[in-house]
Amino acid sequence: MWHLKSTPALFKFSALLAIVASTLSCSDRNSISLIVNVTATSISKLPFVIAMDQGLYAKHGLNVEMRLPTPESEGRMVAYGNFWGRVPNMLGISESSRADISIYGGNPMIVRVSQAGPAARQIIIGATDCVVRAHVIARKGISSVGELKGRRIGVSSMGATSGFQALLFAERMGWDPVQDVSILVGYEGIDALLDGSLDAIVASEDEFADAKRDDLPVLVDMREWDESIAGNSIVVTPGWLEDSTHREAARRFLIATAEAIALFHQQPQLVQRVLAEWYGVTDPERARIFYERGAWIPRKPYPCYDGIKKGMAVYGSNEMRRYQPSDFYDDSMMREIDASGFIDGLYQDGESTASAPLSALQSEKK
Repeated sequence: MWHLKSTPALFKFSALLAIVASTLSCSDRNSISLIVNVTATSISKLPFVIAMDQGLYAKHGLNVEMRLPTPESEGRMVAYGNFWGRVPNMLGISESSRADISIYGGNPMIVRVSQAGPAARQIIIGATDCVVRAHVIARKGISSVGELKGRRIGVSSMGATSGFQALLFAERMGWDPVQDVSILVGYEGIDALLDGSLDAIVASEDEFADAKRDDLPVLVDMREWDESIAGNSIVVTPGWLEDSTHREAARRFLIATAEAIALFHQQPQLVQRVLAEWYGVTDPERARIFYERGAWIPRKPYPCYDGIKKGMAVYGSNEMRRYQPSDFYDDSMMREIDASGFIDGLYQDGESTASAPLSALQSEKK
C-alpha cells in the first residue's frame, strides 16, 4: 500500500484533489485555460488589463492567468486570475508554466531575429500599437531639434521601440545615427535630463507626463509623422496555433481584446480607475495625459503590417533578407472576427454594446 510520508506531502496531495474536484465540478466545461505574460505597463497594454479587470476573458470562455508587473511588485511579474491553475506552483509541486501568449513589442522581436536568427522568431496575431507616438524631450536650455546634433539622446535599448524611434528621428533629420548624434542605451525616466547627463530622451507617455510636470522642453511629437511601427503586439510561438484548441483560445483572446479596446475608447472613467488600481496612476492630470495618448489604439487590433515592414528595413541585414513580412504574423483570426461584424457592433451609435460585471479578480487584486 502506498503511504504519504509527510504532512507537507499530504497537504499537497489534498490540494491536488481539491483542484481535480474543482475542475470536474466546473459548470463551464468549454472554458480554455490560457497563460498570458504582459511584460511591462504602458497605455497600449491597458486594454488587456481592462479585459482582465472586467471579466471579459471569462465572458468569452477563457480561464486566464495574467502575469504582469504592478506598482506594488516593483517590476516583478505577478500572476492574477486562474487561482486553481496556480495552486500547484504556489505549493512547489511544479515549475511555473510557460506563457501561451505574450504581450510585447513586435519591433524588438524583429531586432532579436536579426541578431539571433530563427530561434527568436515569434508570430504576431494582433496589435494595439502600430504608429510612432513618442516624444523627443530635451533638458532645459535646449529649445530646438537642430541643437541636438552632436549631442546625447537616451533610449532604453536599441532593440526597444525607443531605439527604433531614435533611428527614425536621426533619419528624418538627415543625420548619421553614429557620427552625428550619440544614441545612448540604458536610460528610462527623466532623471538624466534633470542632472544634465543627457541632452534628450525618446520618451514614453510616462516620461512625457513627468516632463510636462517638470516643464522640460518637448521638441518633437512623433505622432505628427504618421510613421508606422510594430509596437505592442499579441505574440505566440511558431507552431502554437497548429493545435485547434490553441487556435480557438487565441480567437477568444482577440475577441475579448477588441471588446476591451471599445471600453477603453468609450468609458474614460473606467480607464481612470484601472490606471489607478493596476498602474498606480492616481493623479487625475497624469491619468488624463495617459488617456489622451491612447487615442491612437486601433479599434481593430490587426498585426502592424507596415510597422513590420519598416522594422525589417531599418534593421536590414543578411539575416533579415531570409524572411518575408508574413513570416512574422498570422492575421487569419482577426480577419475572421472582423468579417463577423462583432467589432463594428461594439461601436454602434457611438456606444459600446460590451457589458460584463466586474470579475472576482478585482477583489483579489486589492
